[in-house]
Amino acid sequence: QVQLVESGGGLVQAGGSLRLSCAPSRSTSSIKPIGWYRQAPGKQRELVARISSGGSTNYADFVKGRFTISRDNAKNTVYLQMNSLNAEDTAVYYCKGSTLLQSDYWGQGIQVTVSS
Repeated sequence: QVQLVESGGGLVQAGGSLRLSCAPSRSTSSIKPIGWYRQAPGKQRELVARISSGGSTNYADFVKGRFTISRDNAKNTVYLQMNSLNAEDTAVYYCKGSTLLQSDYWGQGIQVTVSS
């Protein structure tokens, strides 16, 4: 059962932008999206950005100044605005969510492909 749903991925040219969205599959879900990770072929999954319920953010060094994570608490949705994309950003992007009991959940992942 899919607990988190990601959208907004796709194919973009280098230098372009994409905006990813993540929300629970059910509006009554207790899962709160908290961040984005990515996994490129042959590599481990890595943190891209995360955001607290209060809005504090953390970014991986490789996306600082290019990506922005934000949250809409009313919609229980987290966004990842990705600008100045390059080929190294090509990966499957995963949304991570958590509950008050510290249980973690992952989305199915969404492909982002940047053509050079």
